[in-house]
Amino acid sequence: MTQTPAVRVRDLNSHPARPDGKFVVYWMTAYRRLSSNFALQRATELARVHHKPLLIVEALRLDYPWASRRLHAFVLQGMRDNRDHALRYSHCYVPFVETTAGQGSGMMEWLASQAAGIVTDDFPCFFLPRMINAVARRIDVKLEAVDSNGLFPMHVADTEFSTAYAFRRYLQKNLSVYLPVMPESEPLANSEILRLKMPPAEMTARWPSADLSLLNCEARALDRLPIDQCVKEAAMTGGPHAARTQLGSFLESRLSRYAEDRSQPDEDASSGLSPYLHFGHISAHEVFQQLAAQEDWSVTHLADPKNTRGSRAGWWGMSENAESFLDELVTWRELGFNMCSRRRDFDRYESLPEWAQTTLRIHESDPRPVVYSFDQMRNAETHDHLWNAAQYQLTSTGRMHNYLRMLWGKKILEWSETPRAALDTMLELNNRFAVDGRNPNSYSGIFWVLGRYDRAWGPERPIFGKIRYMTSENTARKLHLSKYLQQFSPQ
Repeated sequence: MTQTPAVRVRDLNSHPARPDGKFVVYWMTAYRRLSSNFALQRATELARVHHKPLLIVEALRLDYPWASRRLHAFVLQGMRDNRDHALRYSHCYVPFVETTAGQGSGMMEWLASQAAGIVTDDFPCFFLPRMINAVARRIDVKLEAVDSNGLFPMHVADTEFSTAYAFRRYLQKNLSVYLPVMPESEPLANSEILRLKMPPAEMTARWPSADLSLLNCEARALDRLPIDQCVKEAAMTGGPHAARTQLGSFLESRLSRYAEDRSQPDEDASSGLSPYLHFGHISAHEVFQQLAAQEDWSVTHLADPKNTRGSRAGWWGMSENAESFLDELVTWRELGFNMCSRRRDFDRYESLPEWAQTTLRIHESDPRPVVYSFDQMRNAETHDHLWNAAQYQLTSTGRMHNYLRMLWGKKILEWSETPRAALDTMLELNNRFAVDGRNPNSYSGIFWVLGRYDRAWGPERPIFGKIRYMTSENTARKLHLSKYLQQFSPQ
């Protein structure tokens, strides 16, 4: 039985556990899965220590920023999977979904009054840190937040890394200490955990479980919710089951060409896992374990001193395709978690490197070749056919090809009155339409457009200054785009 590493556990208040509590609560907020989850694992540990049953609560409120039919449906599809998973092991799982504004008010305070202790997810982004810290201040029982975000514990590093190279080198020197400790694949299977037959009656009366019409995402049930109904369901289905299907498909049919084709929109060899990682429907640990098994890999490969020089290739000791994928899954993804966990202004213009702010300020008043309004960009109504296709893919499907996302941002900078206006547009479009938006990794990508994790480039150009420059013409020359443009060009 694996013990949850202490370095992944944070006390959010100073209250002790309550020995006479009726159950231990796992408050699921970011890792919306019941497998390979350190937070759930920690809750089962406390349940065993205190000889209490486990109550799993997954809530979906109405008033989160950018609440929409698209994001709601993706989460609800995961709730359906989680309900079935909990039933398999006879554990009590409550999928609570608000149908009227404020309906969930007071639920966590009431649960705290009944609980021996509460465990929740330690996610450094969006409104979640504010929410869990506010609850921690209002309750009088122990509340822990547990980090199950990535392979490297989020709070170990005591510095903010300014480049992927620096962070990669740090990982190469330090990851081997933490990598062998993986979360239990099925923490609910443990027979020592007491089972709670059903939710408390008072809870059911005030905060009932979502009915099947919502969990099945029936149109009439979604229609009644007071959320943004104009942002329709994504092209992909949410939930742990869909996430595992996506992972299996990637490992079987796309990994073998990942390094060569991931930047080609027509071939699109990307993993497609980003939305599932964002909503916690699958863990980076599970993805890594399956990849490592396929590569017949052992952690001893990380012990070689020559693999600590910050280079992207060669330090894992896996195939070229696997290492290229791991640089995205581990280095770049967890670099964003490093930033968001250490800086409260990670989503503010002022968090950009000083050199980037300086060069953008110098060129802020440069004439723009064209300035598009927010609505024109949202509706993909520009003169640039490739940009329009990327934007239309985002609004219609919920994702955008990774390479084109860089071009998308660069053109928004070029077509906006100021760099700050460009940032506002990128954040609004990405957070509203992208299923994987509102995530540390997506903030990394948006702020990279404006210089984060990059360096000064020459020659100095109008509008961009020393910020890296991209054009649609050069991009089109490098990429295979005929099928992509045919599929996503707005009608």
